Amino acid sequence: MKILEENLKVSHLHLERLKILSVDILQNNMLESLEDFESIKTIDAFVYRFVKLQDYMGQKLFKNLLKSLGEDYDSLSFLDILDKLEKLGIIPKADEWIQIRTLRNKLTHEYPDNISLVKDEIILAIEKIRNFEEVLRVISSYVKNKKLLDF
Repeated sequence: MKILEENLKVSHLHLERLKILSVDILQNNMLESLEDFESIKTIDAFVYRFVKLQDYMGQKLFKNLLKSLGEDYDSLSFLDILDKLEKLGIIPKADEWIQIRTLRNKLTHEYPDNISLVKDEIILAIEKIRNFEEVLRVISSYVKNKKLLDF
């Protein structure tokens, strides 16, 4: 299960960097100074990490977790994968992850053309960090309890 272990490590790395960037954005009121290059640079990095984490978890971690459980995920749609993870208690609600994915799409399509339009999305993305933390905590506990990895 080396792949699953790597997926967890990479996810945690993206999460930690995302958290550091979010603190920087909030502590330095960067959403209020959207014309400042340093603020834009930090917000760009935040959006990049948010997108990377959401993509990585959705495309790699979730699928490899199901694979490690012997589940056939190849024939499943992404929504079916989320439903299966919800039934396993890995994610609280499939709809919540769909909302995160929709937010990710908004950030990538609206940003950086008109940064002022995405202020609310950035704030929402910062709030969603808790969701990533919780899901990673649950997955780590789950794989430990199922003895899928040596922790």
